[in-house]
Amino acid sequence: MDLNWNLDPKKEEASTEEKIEANKSAEETQPSEKPAKAKFNPLKSIVIFPSKLIYSIKHFDVKEFKKDCVETLASLQTNYKTLLGTVIAAVILMFAVCWIVFFATVRQPEQVMVPNVVGKDLTNALLEMQVKELYPKIQLRYTDNPDDAGKILNQSPDGGAIVKAGRRITLTVSRGVILDHVENYIGQNYDDVKINLQTMFTGSKRPLIVLAEPSYKADRSDAGTILAQDPPEGTTISNPVTVKLIVSRGPEYDNAKVPNIQGMSIGALLKVMETSKLVFEFTTHVAGANEEPGVSAQEKSESTYLPNYARVYADLALPAKPVEDEVYGLFTTSLPSYPYPVAMTLESVGKDGTSQLIVSLNHTGGNVTIPYISEKGRELVLSVAGKKTVRKMVE
Repeated sequence: MDLNWNLDPKKEEASTEEKIEANKSAEETQPSEKPAKAKFNPLKSIVIFPSKLIYSIKHFDVKEFKKDCVETLASLQTNYKTLLGTVIAAVILMFAVCWIVFFATVRQPEQVMVPNVVGKDLTNALLEMQVKELYPKIQLRYTDNPDDAGKILNQSPDGGAIVKAGRRITLTVSRGVILDHVENYIGQNYDDVKINLQTMFTGSKRPLIVLAEPSYKADRSDAGTILAQDPPEGTTISNPVTVKLIVSRGPEYDNAKVPNIQGMSIGALLKVMETSKLVFEFTTHVAGANEEPGVSAQEKSESTYLPNYARVYADLALPAKPVEDEVYGLFTTSLPSYPYPVAMTLESVGKDGTSQLIVSLNHTGGNVTIPYISEKGRELVLSVAGKKTVRKMVE
């Protein structure tokens, strides 16, 4: 037994290296049929059995691993376009499959027939819509017939149409008549009541309230104020009603003294017309050689006093030719008859737009005759209640 130990570390290390070199040479000289040692490549290996995994760990080569990593990265850099295209195509395919699966599994709303509910009560119509899984959209409208209240007047889409469940159906429901009773008109202005009723029943084929031609009488109330009505307030309306009204002519409807205008000049006559509560109606004739322009005759009245805005008749003498470039004439026109006096003005307007007031008075309409003195070529403008109504040229 040899007990001589070699304690020299260098020699021992050299001996170990010689053994390793000898083992490598032996491996290289082995026959080619013998399989090569397995190399561990984590990037290429997907499934490794336990025995191979243990073997690979024992013979792990760091240099080979680094080399494989470099080759793999180089391959990715060379084929990055192909890899990117593959990833994008996979994502698109995934979304397409999800989209198809979603719409294939989601239930589409079923088709239903819209029920015809025109003429039915709102409650029954809503129940029928609920059965069909349809949602109503309600619109309200007034009608002429009180019996239509709460009934369906129209629908959209029409009954019988095929729609998807959950569709909104527009239903027009009657609110009944605008008025179900006669209101109190006493104390209101007649014109205001008339306009309000016309506006209320605009578009209605059969207005529920119709105003008869009013009766007028003198009263201390303002002109146009309603004094009485028939039928009275609160009368139930089931069919169209004709309302009769009594309207005030105004406090000025007393008696007025008839002035003596015979022999007056045109200028003085116009001043009387402005202050008088009578309506003057004139005829004319051509003034004679020694006759002055003005009132040549006045009709005798049966009484010294006449009801306010009664008519007084007189005859005027007017020159045939202009006097000092001024034309004497009689402005005549026909207007509607007003139930109470209305403010009127007669002006003379020049071509340059300058205006000259001839007279301002109150008149009840009908036949209107007003004497004037104006230059030739000017325009005479009659305004009724502030509105220019009639225009005539001075010739």
